[in-house]
Amino acid sequence: MSDRKIFTGRIFSVSREEHCLPDGRRATFELVRHPGGAAALPILNDGRVILIRQFRPAVGGTVWEIPAGRLEPGEDPADCITRELAEEIGYHPGRLTRLTTMLPAVGFCDERLFLFLARELTPVPMAQEEDEFIEAVPMAFEEALRLLDAGYIGDGKTQLALLLAARMLAEK
Repeated sequence: MSDRKIFTGRIFSVSREEHCLPDGRRATFELVRHPGGAAALPILNDGRVILIRQFRPAVGGTVWEIPAGRLEPGEDPADCITRELAEEIGYHPGRLTRLTTMLPAVGFCDERLFLFLARELTPVPMAQEEDEFIEAVPMAFEEALRLLDAGYIGDGKTQLALLLAARMLAEK
C-alpha cells in the first residue's frame, strides 16, 4: 500500500492511497481519514429527549441532530460525549448506555461514530464553541419520532440513535 497526503486540516485529512484488492489487483483510492466521534440521544428524567437544531454550512442550513463531537487523540468515546453534552446542551450524563458504533461514509471515509443514550442528566454550564449556532429543543420522544417519520431529520446518526433507542425502550 502506498499513501500520499493530499490535504491535512483541523478535522480530517485526505490521502490518495493504493490498496491491494481481494483478487490481487491494485487500485488507487482517495480517502478521508477522520479521528472518529461520539454522539448521544439525551433523555431527560421526565422522558423527553433533547434534539438540537444546528447550523451546518456543508448542507447550507440548519438541521435536526443529536449532540456529537470529534474524538481528541486517545480520548475515550464516553468522555468525548460527556464533554459535548455539557458544551452543546448544558447537561452532564449520570448514565451512558452504548447503542452502537456506526460507519457513516464507508465509501470514502474511515470515521467511526460511537452512539449512546444519555440519561440521569444534571444541568451544567454550557460552553458552545465560537462557530457553533445550536438551539437545544426538549420534546416528547414521540414528537422526535414524528419528525423522523415526516422526513425532517436527515442526519444519519440521529436517525439511527432514535430508532435504536425506540427499540431498546420498547423492550423494557
